[in-house]
Amino acid sequence: MPKKRPGPRGRPRHDDVLTPAEWRVLQFIRHGLTNRTVARLQGISLDAVKFHLENVMAKLQLSDREALRQWRGIPKHSLLAQHSSRSTHAIQETPMHTDSQLGAIGQISRSVRNIDEAQSWYRDVLGLKHLYTFGKLAFFDCGGTRLFLNEQAVGPESILYLKVADIQSAHTMLLERGVTFVGAPHMIHKHADGTEEWMAFFNDPEGRPLALMSQVTR
Repeated sequence: MPKKRPGPRGRPRHDDVLTPAEWRVLQFIRHGLTNRTVARLQGISLDAVKFHLENVMAKLQLSDREALRQWRGIPKHSLLAQHSSRSTHAIQETPMHTDSQLGAIGQISRSVRNIDEAQSWYRDVLGLKHLYTFGKLAFFDCGGTRLFLNEQAVGPESILYLKVADIQSAHTMLLERGVTFVGAPHMIHKHADGTEEWMAFFNDPEGRPLALMSQVTR
């Protein structure tokens, strides 16, 4: 019997423009993190982060970090991609796409010196409902608005996060109105139940930070 030819070696090819590992690194970069911070959060080497970034820039034919942050691509298999596809059909039938309208304030951030100390104070002293903690980030519920505590050098400004149903449509709408974004919408977290959290940051006329936020579910 003729011998079977061996299949191609290595990992199977992905049907998306970037591999899952490249997408994870890119999302962190679009969030404004350094290579060293990305390496620590991902549990990989600094050289691995640089390797992924070089591949991403080559595939997308982008020249620098700023171009990466402004690139509007999203993972092919993300929930946002599926929702965006359905929204495109809806836009063709409806002249006014209300999903792009800004909604309620969904989150307010505050920097803290020590996340454990702050978490205990907001939970035990103020009595706020603790939602979850992820590393040096803690989240509380304030009557439907989420409080986000971030351990870092204490800064002068909080960030207002405005809820939107469709972050891509809202991003496009504000770009057309002259708003300058720090970067394109990007996924910052995927919960255990599959819910995706997407954000895009911009500044008001005084240079104070704001953000669009959208939770995408199945």
